[in-house]
Amino acid sequence: MVLIAHISDLHVGAPNFKEDILLEAIRQINNLNPDVTVISGDLTDNGYYLEFLQVAEYLKDLRGPHIFVPGNHDARHVGNETFEEVFTYRKGTFTLDDLTIIGLDSSEPDLDYGKIGRSQQIWMEEELEKASRRNHRTIIALHHHIIPVPKTGRERNVLADAGDVLQSIINGGADLVISGHKHVPHAWRVEDTFFVTAGTVSSLKLRGKDINSYNTYYITDDSIRIILNDVQGESRELASRSI
Repeated sequence: MVLIAHISDLHVGAPNFKEDILLEAIRQINNLNPDVTVISGDLTDNGYYLEFLQVAEYLKDLRGPHIFVPGNHDARHVGNETFEEVFTYRKGTFTLDDLTIIGLDSSEPDLDYGKIGRSQQIWMEEELEKASRRNHRTIIALHHHIIPVPKTGRERNVLADAGDVLQSIINGGADLVISGHKHVPHAWRVEDTFFVTAGTVSSLKLRGKDINSYNTYYITDDSIRIILNDVQGESRELASRSI
């Protein structure tokens, strides 16, 4: 079994960022001992270099390998350049046993909406094909959601090229697509692919009675379980299926 932790939308540097909540989430994730942790964007609130350094300092305490992708807040104020300086890459492919994780950069400098773009879409299709030839399970990680999320108001920030990217993902047979952005955890299933959004792990920009949370994914040879964990210590299953 592979255990993946997924946190998103830290918003370090924002007035409503809560350091104690982030540190508690890190403590909980360390206790779970995941095989990898995916951080799906909006690590910072303004894309400032010092905010990126502060994020890196916090995440030093998070054990195990990490995978980062940028969000729209990270691409502000030339943050798209400093993100890569601090975290080495903005997209990439990572393998773990018989699992491939494809990280995409959906951010556009100084804009809130997201876009994958044709060249990155082609690269994603090629990586999905490579993973299929290796008989790997595949996860795609990005910041912006591809399918609108319930209870998030008028939709304005879904990917600009969502339809094309969605078709490539379904045709490529991805098992799981994980994102953040709207601060609302939710899971959709389209054919044999789960599309899962994470809530905000450490910002108080919450909707209604939502609380800070992160996701965990339990992947075996024949099943996927998606668990929503709130930082107060409760957890519940969002979705599951046999493979």
